Amino acid sequence: MYEVYDETAARVLLALERGDSIRRVAHRLQTPYETVRQAVNRLEDAGYIRYDGGLALTDDQVRTAARELVAASAGVSPPSIEEAYLIPQFGDWPFAFTRIDAVYIWTQGGYQVGRDPEDYPLFIAVREQDVTSWKRFFKSFGLPTTFERQPRGETAGPLQIVLDPQSSLEIEDVEGYPVIPREETIAYMQDNYAQFQSALAMLDRMYDGLDLGVTYREGERAQS
Repeated sequence: MYEVYDETAARVLLALERGDSIRRVAHRLQTPYETVRQAVNRLEDAGYIRYDGGLALTDDQVRTAARELVAASAGVSPPSIEEAYLIPQFGDWPFAFTRIDAVYIWTQGGYQVGRDPEDYPLFIAVREQDVTSWKRFFKSFGLPTTFERQPRGETAGPLQIVLDPQSSLEIEDVEGYPVIPREETIAYMQDNYAQFQSALAMLDRMYDGLDLGVTYREGERAQS
C-alpha cells in the first residue's frame, strides 16, 4: 500500500484537476515528468485515478486522505520554502500569488528581492469568503497566516502566509503558478518604483507592447 500511496502520489492526487495531462500535473507540482508519470501509473493501477480523455479521481475522498498524509508529513518535517509555494495548490479554493511573489513569477524568476530564508513571507490573494477556510487549511500544514507582513520572531517558524482578501479574483497562469494579472502586478511595482525599477525594465524587455519607459543602468539589481 505504501509503495502506491507515498507522499509523491499524495501530492499528485492533491494537485490533479479533472482533464489534466501528466505533463500538466508535473508542471503544476514543479516536479520531473517521469516522477509524476510513475506515481500516476501506480495510482491508476490501484484504482485511485482513471484516464478518460484526461486524468480524473475515481473518488473525491481520496483527495481528503491525501491532504491528511501531506499535512501529517509537514507536522514531522516543516515545509521548505519551495514546498510552501506548492501547498496552496492543494487547497479547494481559488488563489493567486500577489505583491513580491507576483513580480517574481511575471519576471519568470528574473527578479527576486533578497528575502531572508529565516524570515520568509508568501503573499497570496484569496476571496473574502474563503479566508476562514484558508486559515484552517494552512494551520493544518503548520503555516501561520496574517493579513500584514509580521516582523521576524512574531510568528512561529521562518514562513508566514500573508493573505490579501479580495471580493473577487482574476487569475492568470504563468509557468504553472496562479498569479494576479500582469497589469495589476505592474501597478503594484509602479507604486513601489524605487524597489522595482529594474524589474519593470525587465518586464519591458520580456513582453511586447508594454512601453513602460523605464531606464536603468546595465547590471543594476534591486536590493532588499
